Amino acid sequence: MTAATAEIEIRDPATDEVVGRVRPAGQDQVDDAVGRAVAAGRDWARTSPADRAGMVKDAAAAVRGVAEELARLNETETGRPFEDGLGGVLAAAGTLEQYAELGPLHRGRSLQGDWSATDLMVPGPRGVVAVITPWNDPVAVAAGLIGAALVTGNTVVHKPSERCPHLGRRFADLLASFLPDGVLTVVDGAGPTGALLSSHAGVDVVAHVGSIAAGRAIAEAAAATGAKVLLENGGNDALIVDDGVDPVWAAGQVALGSYANGGQVCVSVERVYCHAAVAEEFLAALAEEATRWVYRPAAEGEKALGPLVDRRQREHVHSQVAEALASGAVAHVGGAVPDGAGAFYPATVLSGCTPDMRILREETFGPVVPVRVVDSFEQALAEAIDDPHGLAATVLTPDMAHAQEAWRALPVGTVKINAAFGGAPGGAAQPRGLSGAGFGYGPELLDEMTTTKVVHIEPCPPRDDR
Repeated sequence: MTAATAEIEIRDPATDEVVGRVRPAGQDQVDDAVGRAVAAGRDWARTSPADRAGMVKDAAAAVRGVAEELARLNETETGRPFEDGLGGVLAAAGTLEQYAELGPLHRGRSLQGDWSATDLMVPGPRGVVAVITPWNDPVAVAAGLIGAALVTGNTVVHKPSERCPHLGRRFADLLASFLPDGVLTVVDGAGPTGALLSSHAGVDVVAHVGSIAAGRAIAEAAAATGAKVLLENGGNDALIVDDGVDPVWAAGQVALGSYANGGQVCVSVERVYCHAAVAEEFLAALAEEATRWVYRPAAEGEKALGPLVDRRQREHVHSQVAEALASGAVAHVGGAVPDGAGAFYPATVLSGCTPDMRILREETFGPVVPVRVVDSFEQALAEAIDDPHGLAATVLTPDMAHAQEAWRALPVGTVKINAAFGGAPGGAAQPRGLSGAGFGYGPELLDEMTTTKVVHIEPCPPRDDR
């Protein structure tokens, strides 16, 4: 049995119990799914935008109806606490509704040509979109990419993460039940199945959210087939704590940005640069804040910290922490693997971190805050900029000149000033560097999912019957 077809076992990361097994799709199954999507594409592209949007809107209502079921399944397969997972499912339903509203409004433009001619730039579907999604926010991420693809007339083959295949299939099958046959299909599997899908000649767009390594492989495959690629890969998001901020407030922002969903968020705070003038108070407040994030039932004043997605991820996180400690970093809280079942890891605060440490140079994707104390805002900004990733960054500062300089200079897709999380509805982001390419979410994603055709129309001259 090859690696591509070997059965995948899924374990509850809180208990280590086996909760299911799936057989990955091989070449025949991928060929069948893409073939069905191609066959369904002609009629789906000709379906009116309003009708397509109506089906997606009905599917969104159905998602709301089973939101608790999906959140429980998410908790079982990925360890995400129920309330957090429920928020993700409801966000997914909202995203589908948003694209159902935006789809029929997506339009091209007319051009000013001759009086007797008509010139148009008209958007149309690209074809078959392969949607390859991660495990850390599986429903919300899938909803954005699938929803945008569907309302613009594309058909979709979805491969959810192998770490939550039952959740991914349940969600995709629910959406598909409101659509014509073949418009949305789902295939199970890990990297080998994703490789078969992203390199398939019948795929016109590959939309991927996940690791840098997977994104690079997808880009290489698409270079051979000519498929368009949308990538949101890993990040190493910096947060600057400037002089003059309230250190207790700053500690709360950093803890939220670093510990939410166990630090397993694409735009989690991954590295902190703190001005020396507030460092002592900030570190004390952050250590106290970290003790409120617990991997047991949260009491009043505490916050739930679920397990990491599996023990392999915990090993990755702890390897970075252990290397930092061995190189001189200090653990104020956490930093040790707990005993017992599951893939739990404590909220951790490290100081004494230096630029050569892997924990500052690479994405950790766990509940760890590595802090580097700096002498000035200028030093903090320079070190935050010195990184090959380009997803997001945060600046906590009372100085609007510093804020202005930071958002202008940081080479990332999203900059947040005085808030670790947040943003207006409909916002989009365009990652750069190792973190990907193309817009994700917002109206701009509809542009990514379509191609533009220029049309020039002139009247036919009268027939000469001489």
